[in-house]
Amino acid sequence: MTSQDTHPDARPAVLVIGATGTTGSRVAARLVAEGHHVRAAGRRAAPVHGAQAVRFDWYEPGTHQEALRGADRVYLLPPVGSTEPAAVVRPFLKLARASGVRRAVLLSTSAIAAGGPAVGQVHEMLPSSFDEWAVLRPSWFMQNFTGDHLHAATIRAEGVIRTATGEGRVGFVDAEDIAAVAVRALTDARSPDTDLVLTGPEALSYSDVAHLITEVSGRAVTHSALTYEQMRDHLSAQVPPDFAAALAGMDLAIAEGAEDRTTDTVTRVTGRPARSMRTHLAEAVTPGNKEVRLA
Repeated sequence: MTSQDTHPDARPAVLVIGATGTTGSRVAARLVAEGHHVRAAGRRAAPVHGAQAVRFDWYEPGTHQEALRGADRVYLLPPVGSTEPAAVVRPFLKLARASGVRRAVLLSTSAIAAGGPAVGQVHEMLPSSFDEWAVLRPSWFMQNFTGDHLHAATIRAEGVIRTATGEGRVGFVDAEDIAAVAVRALTDARSPDTDLVLTGPEALSYSDVAHLITEVSGRAVTHSALTYEQMRDHLSAQVPPDFAAALAGMDLAIAEGAEDRTTDTVTRVTGRPARSMRTHLAEAVTPGNKEVRLA
């Protein structure tokens, strides 16, 4: 008996792609808590917060049809680290529409608009692919400093954050807020049918974040300002060279003010204020908190 056979449910399902990831796991958990039938898709069909586990791999098309079985809504997380995700996402969108999916919510980024590179190409396809849709364009995640991101690793190992952002500011957003907006976009009677730029309540430089971590945790953390070339080379040790170059380029955009903004989207969609960086960091130093950590 497979995992798909152990959770029979006649209700239409919400397919959550990347259900073990930073946003996907939170989206799946919130949907389950609200009583929705959730198919949690990932490369390993692992149980997630009581959702029905299904195997899904962007690069294995044979997994797509089964993952879509019974779903009428889908949370789309494009292939991570790909600079050309549209090539594999496009046929999936066609299959999803043919399989009965009526609403799709795509996780993109505030740094890339519709028609832009990478996920921007997927964004551009969505309105013509589904009658109901939304594109979430969050700013940089607060979890980058407390989860499994490279920044979090260097904070824990060396007490340093390395970027090429200079003193450029970012409206860092908590993944919990992204998930809360995603659930509303997936389940509200009326779909957004637009893109939603998500930020936290304040724009902070990486130096500001380092000072906050120091203040909240009691451990000295500094921001090391690199050049574009230094950042690109630093990232190349972790990700493919073309992706490293793209990420370093985003740092330069931050230095030039591209992310120095805040929006009221979280409050407007969820009815509550966006979570602050200080709140997130305070949770990271709470004993026993396995979701976030600073040590």
